[in-house]
Amino acid sequence: MRKPTVLSVVALTTAALTLAACSTGTATNGGSSSSSSSSSQSAKVGGAGGDVGVFTWWAAGSEKKGLDALEALFKEKYPNDKFINLAVAGGAGSNAKAKLASDLANNQPPGSFQGHAGAELTDYIAKGQIEPVNDVIQELGGESVFPKDLLDRLTVKGNIYSVPSNIHRANVVWANPAVLRKAGASDTPKDMKSWISDLQKVKASGVNTPLSIGGTWTQLQLFETVLISDLGPEKYAGLFDGKTAWDSAEVKQAAADFKTLMTFTNNASDGDDWPAATDMVIDGKAAYNVMGDWAVAEFTDKGKKEQTDYTYFAVPGTDGVFDFLADSFTLPKGAKNPDGTKDWLRLIGSAEGQKAFNLAKGSIPARTDVLPDGFPPYQQSAMKDFKSNTIVSSIAHGAAVSLAWNTDMSTAISKFHANRDEKTLVNDLVAAAKKNLG
Repeated sequence: MRKPTVLSVVALTTAALTLAACSTGTATNGGSSSSSSSSSQSAKVGGAGGDVGVFTWWAAGSEKKGLDALEALFKEKYPNDKFINLAVAGGAGSNAKAKLASDLANNQPPGSFQGHAGAELTDYIAKGQIEPVNDVIQELGGESVFPKDLLDRLTVKGNIYSVPSNIHRANVVWANPAVLRKAGASDTPKDMKSWISDLQKVKASGVNTPLSIGGTWTQLQLFETVLISDLGPEKYAGLFDGKTAWDSAEVKQAAADFKTLMTFTNNASDGDDWPAATDMVIDGKAAYNVMGDWAVAEFTDKGKKEQTDYTYFAVPGTDGVFDFLADSFTLPKGAKNPDGTKDWLRLIGSAEGQKAFNLAKGSIPARTDVLPDGFPPYQQSAMKDFKSNTIVSSIAHGAAVSLAWNTDMSTAISKFHANRDEKTLVNDLVAAAKKNLG
């Protein structure tokens, strides 16, 4: 059985609820919105017809392979529809989100766009830019196939605004076992102090970059895992509703530990994406990389074997905690072909679609009725952990904070990368929380 989550609706922070108060559509007893474009309509055999433009940041690597798998299945299931790939390159969607904001502001929405399940979507809801999709979720099976914890994170004021395609875990360390053996480092350090000791051993063994990083968003992800490690899941969750102070002793310790970890990293630029950092582990140029489990597909693509060429473990101090994020897809207000968009949502929310997509991407299905048979060992272990671990929400990937708050935290991390001033980092985080929590 699933352990009680520390914050079952962590996405709905005080700030997010305030933003959502001006959203369109009102929940009814039937669970669907009063918005006319979200009224329940049966799928037409072969699809509604017309173009369906799908906006994502899955433009390369395993992410593109996952999207390609969905596109192929969409063409098979809905031959009347025409899939238009609107992907924009850029790790974690930084470039894509900027273009999307411009398109939405100019009333030129795509057929559907990718978003991170959770607080990230509240910005779009508050601006009335996306429609509820309760009817699609119910058609797909609702709580009988999607975990309640997940649906809670998708729900704002009784409405669900996106269909989840997967579940990812952010607090994973990917390691090169040959590099660790040479350094005499442990296989799975138990806490942050032990891990820092192992990083020192790796450095002493002649590896210039024990811990690889990419651009700002990868560093923010690394920092959030340090916060989870040093605060524990309950106090970490409290950061997003005001119960935990951003200048607490535990946050200050996390900032100090993060500063220490960054002394073992490469000097990445803001635009550096995640595959290069993962490849450093593959090539033995780094011992560790903290990355979401989309990294497993990168190892597979390079022909590497689990437990032989690479290993993985939860970020030290976070064992038993699942740092959650999920990709999900929306129905934008004013979409030119809403019925075609719903065909896409049906596909990505179906058991067949989720299996095809997640096998390619390295994530796990959001649906609980997709059997683990046929998935690689890592994904099978992630499926098991998601059912039993304490769930917390990712900062870097939009589950815990709004887009505006994420931007402020990213700015603080980028500044820290340049000046390495932990006191300034904490002060900037306090200011960001005050601004976004109200």
